Amino acid sequence: MSLSRRSLLAAGAASTAVAVSGGQAAAAPSASGSGPVRTGFARLAADGYALLSGRKVGVVTNPTGITDDVEHIVDVMHADDRVRLTAVFGPEHGFRGTAQAGGSEGFYEDPATGLPVYDTYLTSGQKLADIFTRSGVDVVVFDIQDAGARFYTYIWTLYDCMVAAALAGKDFVVLDRPNPGSGRGAYGPVMHPEFATFVGRKAISQQHGMTVAELARLFNGEFVPAEAGRSVPLQVVTMGNWNRAQFFDSTGLPWVLPSPNMPTPDTALVYPGTCLFEGTNLSEGRGTTRPFELLGAEGIGREWAAAAKALDLPGVRFREAYFAPTFSKFQGKTCGGVQVHVENAREYDPVRTGIALLVTAKRSWSGFAWRSDNWIDKLTGSTLVRTMINAGAEPDEVVAGWADELAAFRAVRQRYLLY
Repeated sequence: MSLSRRSLLAAGAASTAVAVSGGQAAAAPSASGSGPVRTGFARLAADGYALLSGRKVGVVTNPTGITDDVEHIVDVMHADDRVRLTAVFGPEHGFRGTAQAGGSEGFYEDPATGLPVYDTYLTSGQKLADIFTRSGVDVVVFDIQDAGARFYTYIWTLYDCMVAAALAGKDFVVLDRPNPGSGRGAYGPVMHPEFATFVGRKAISQQHGMTVAELARLFNGEFVPAEAGRSVPLQVVTMGNWNRAQFFDSTGLPWVLPSPNMPTPDTALVYPGTCLFEGTNLSEGRGTTRPFELLGAEGIGREWAAAAKALDLPGVRFREAYFAPTFSKFQGKTCGGVQVHVENAREYDPVRTGIALLVTAKRSWSGFAWRSDNWIDKLTGSTLVRTMINAGAEPDEVVAGWADELAAFRAVRQRYLLY
């Protein structure tokens, strides 16, 4: 990965915004002290929206784009004469969040505001650039709560929108929100380019440990120019009172489920590891009230839970569990398996735990199988995890298999951190 020329531009409001060209500004200090976290939107609004003054604004958001008092930012901005909000762009699940996984809401006029809502899901490149052009906006603003994993699609909506904005000649602003799993560090395998899909466009680690503003800086410095021919004019509005060691439950912010199967911050904590079960024939808990915490399949007995407990992994315990999903895999059938209980988030490694659960599931249940389309390779970013587990590798051997590529990504990541 190459390092582009660094430049720092003056922000319209220095107290709230870090203005970035090429995603390469030196990290500006962010206020981190006592009190609840202040989101990028809260700081933008407190500054009277000076960063957006005189420009037609389009917002990429979903139900998580809320104020501290749980009003949606689109409703708030639409009612404020200081902002010229003219369009909304919805991601997977839609702007108002009515669609399940793999769905969106299409184009419509928002009943609450009368604003046109454009669908960005599975749209990229020039086609998405044409949507931005057709909307007539001058600047595209992104404000969506991420879950902290490479395969959570909102960060690739961010990337696709950045590329499209560069192609369309639009400015881009990212309003930052916390990474619910903290920003402690990057973990897991790094995606190989030949496995690029919407659950992983570019070479970042499985658990990236970055905020969306930091990711935007990295995308702009490492990837956008190669695809768009230029970086996008990028500005980010940092958070106040957030530090890298914070998990979501200590932010003082309200949680809005960013997608139908991400109901709580606890879900987001385990998701970077247990989402790997989407690549198997086991249920990842969709159709239950604890998705990604409950894992299992029809026919699994207590052997798997016993094997998982025997690993004595740090920060986590496993409970023998039985459940009947109301939809998705094993709908209406009783599944046996485990529930993941995180007891110490600071000691817990979601990715290592996910690998250990895959290894023990395969060894303890004869019915274990990978999905026939090798979806696990798309989730992990290469064939390494699948082939090593098939060969009988221990969990820590699998983890060691990606050590060199992870170290290289960590060095790149460090250049773009803001907190």
